[in-house]
Amino acid sequence: MTSPNPAPGPAEGVRDDTADSPSGATGTPGGVALAVALYVGARLLVVAVIAGVLVAVGLPLLVSLLIAIVVALPLSLFLFRGLRARLAAEVDAATASRRARREQLRAELRGDAPGENP
Repeated sequence: MTSPNPAPGPAEGVRDDTADSPSGATGTPGGVALAVALYVGARLLVVAVIAGVLVAVGLPLLVSLLIAIVVALPLSLFLFRGLRARLAAEVDAATASRRARREQLRAELRGDAPGENP
């Protein structure tokens, strides 16, 4: 026997990251761009710092950059977990907003728009 009111939950195939996502994700193009800029800037800064240290030690610049890139990839996974979560939350909010606007437009095109029929 099934219950008449199933427990509310996320739809099948939809991620539910509201517990780990930072609040304040707007999903606006500016918010997404800021999150991307912060994350990319932080990763580039780590590469620059590591390369600078290696050049100061005496390694050639090209070798230092290659080593810095290889070392910074896994290091940034741990160092920038918060920035990555913020970026994911912004992208998820932008996707949800876009999906809602698309569904509203489709409803209006079908003539099912709420408030249109008195």
